[in-house]
Amino acid sequence: MSLFDSLSSAAASALSGSFGGDQTALLQHATQVLQGQPGGLQGLVDSFHAAGLSEQVSSWLGSGSNLPITAEQLQGVLGSGPVAALAEKLGISPGEAATHLASVLPGLLDHASPDGNLDAAHLLDEGLGALKSRLFG
Repeated sequence: MSLFDSLSSAAASALSGSFGGDQTALLQHATQVLQGQPGGLQGLVDSFHAAGLSEQVSSWLGSGSNLPITAEQLQGVLGSGPVAALAEKLGISPGEAATHLASVLPGLLDHASPDGNLDAAHLLDEGLGALKSRLFG
């Protein structure tokens, strides 16, 4: 199975039934939040380590099951600004936005890092764009 197929599968599973609104908008704006992190995906991973969430983020990058993250933990790492911006774009509360993003993030990072390697993470942008077309186009 290709990285794109794995990413498609993970995102579709994560989004299925988890967001009552426009799932295309959730995916699009969540991607923008992730892309806007200083240092890209590696910077995001480093932020999770710095916040004491090494066990969770390591599970997303390694093989095996992904440990969950709470909305509160996610807001602690990203800060309230990106989460509030996502909430405003989606027309939901910041708490709801954080909850939806927390449900999608582990799977996206997992599939963006085959064999625990973030070198392939540049494919995330391409994969998410194609995924939106495939799932919602």
